[in-house]
Amino acid sequence: MSVFRSGVLVLTSPLSALSVRLAPILASAAKIVQDTLYVHLQPGLLLTGSSQPSSTCIPATNEVCKLISKLYSDADVHSNLDVRVLLTNIKNQSNSQQIFSSVQNLSHPPEVVLTDFQTSDGGQYNPAKQQLERYATNCYSCHPNLISILLYPDYEQADYCNPEELDSGGTLLQCHSDVVVGGTFDRLHSAHKILLSICGLLSDRRLLIGVADHELLDNKILKELIEPYEKRVNKLSQFLVDVKPSLIYNIVPISDPYGPSITDPDLKCIVVSEETRKGGLSVNRIRLENVNRSIPSWPYIIGLTGGSGSGKSSIAKRLEVLGAALIDCDKLGHQSYRPGGPAYQLVIDEFGSDILCPDGTIDRKAISSKVFGNKDQLKRLTDIVWPAIAALAKEAIEEAATKGMPVCVMDAAVLLEAGWDNMVHEIWTVIIPEKEAVVRIMNRDGVTEDSAKNRLSSQMSNNERVAASNVVLCTLWDPEITQIQKVKEKTKHSSPPTKRKCPSCKKEIGESWIKVLCRSCIADLVKEETTPATPATQQGELLSSFRKELANTFETFRSYLDKRPAAI
Repeated sequence: MSVFRSGVLVLTSPLSALSVRLAPILASAAKIVQDTLYVHLQPGLLLTGSSQPSSTCIPATNEVCKLISKLYSDADVHSNLDVRVLLTNIKNQSNSQQIFSSVQNLSHPPEVVLTDFQTSDGGQYNPAKQQLERYATNCYSCHPNLISILLYPDYEQADYCNPEELDSGGTLLQCHSDVVVGGTFDRLHSAHKILLSICGLLSDRRLLIGVADHELLDNKILKELIEPYEKRVNKLSQFLVDVKPSLIYNIVPISDPYGPSITDPDLKCIVVSEETRKGGLSVNRIRLENVNRSIPSWPYIIGLTGGSGSGKSSIAKRLEVLGAALIDCDKLGHQSYRPGGPAYQLVIDEFGSDILCPDGTIDRKAISSKVFGNKDQLKRLTDIVWPAIAALAKEAIEEAATKGMPVCVMDAAVLLEAGWDNMVHEIWTVIIPEKEAVVRIMNRDGVTEDSAKNRLSSQMSNNERVAASNVVLCTLWDPEITQIQKVKEKTKHSSPPTKRKCPSCKKEIGESWIKVLCRSCIADLVKEETTPATPATQQGELLSSFRKELANTFETFRSYLDKRPAAI
């Protein structure tokens, strides 16, 4: 029967012998410790000499990783034990690590120190036990009345190897300054501990952990049973600080599959499991795209585009309210035409002084009449104006960066046509059915149906925009109406929720106050059958809040491309 709540197990057997001895050693320890069992690997440690033994470094090799994995796996049969393998003395390739500079504090100070070291003297005053106590207290913060116990596990002595033999074979792990890993980390178990331990061994400065929350939990089976985010983070933090306190730990909530892994410029390594390997490859593709574009990681830039009447401007204003710096490229176009603007004199030189108003400003109607219906003339104009707008947009982005704005939204109807997609990290496209767009244009601008249709036909199609997008949005409904529904939902349904129907085909698709399209009608919007992929993501909590708010105010259709990221 267990008699101590916490303990530290000092393993002195050679690494080559420990693999077959772990199960009986843990079985013996489980009879003594009932809760937290710290494990300290110190192969070759002698407790019978006259001098006080001290802790030494173990190379962080593939073999050590396998041993740690087996230790956690073998501990699974002892459900009472919370096993934590201490990594303080396991050294990777970094030359910057400083260990053993002071006694390491543990969240559960050990009440007992155990070891697999064996001597022929089993007496109460065995010198090895006293050496073991001194060794443990020199390394870790222990209970004042620390008890020492020599384990004599039930394994054959034929397996015993020379305790002075240190298995130093195997490939030394490559270390990285900044490492990232993600997961739900619900009820921290052995598989989590193995993954986090490998991360700890690979990192020599900072470990960034993304913990699934909000939308990422929606598809989890029995998500109601998942521990609250705060509780998961507390357990995670305590474990990490215990096993390797020398690292900087950044634990952040993530509501999409990528989180900060695609935006943090300092990350050098992403650690994945077999089930998250595809996600890791996606992260690397996105990061590589951003590197190829030579876009600074700060601020994070969203390129917002959409056809005439799509409702793009309403989304842009909403994002501005949520905290983004809004860069209106249409306004920048006007600015470029002004006297002294970057396009002013070039346009006059190209199209003549008859486009000027009496006050010296460019008459936009006059220039429009010159290029309307003439592709060559239009190209001559855009070759002047688009680069000028891009230059002004870059200035606006730099200004936002100096103000500390984490996110910029570049609102540009011709984002893709002008080639400005190379200026942004993500492309968000707003689409609506063509019939709805025609009605909106007619009502807004007072033009005929044919005129509205001609305007749309001259623009890039929904198909083309969606094919280049990371996030697709739809504004079929007024934001105010959906916002009212959101308020009703927050007041715990003052009346019973109605059956949720697709506004297009009227098919019932569930219960909610929020209107959404069924999948077949989403496909109709882009005129092709498409399988939605996971959305490319955002910079930090602000981008996450954008996505969450848009889900309430506008219907957010998940990214249609899995072309995002990134090689770390």
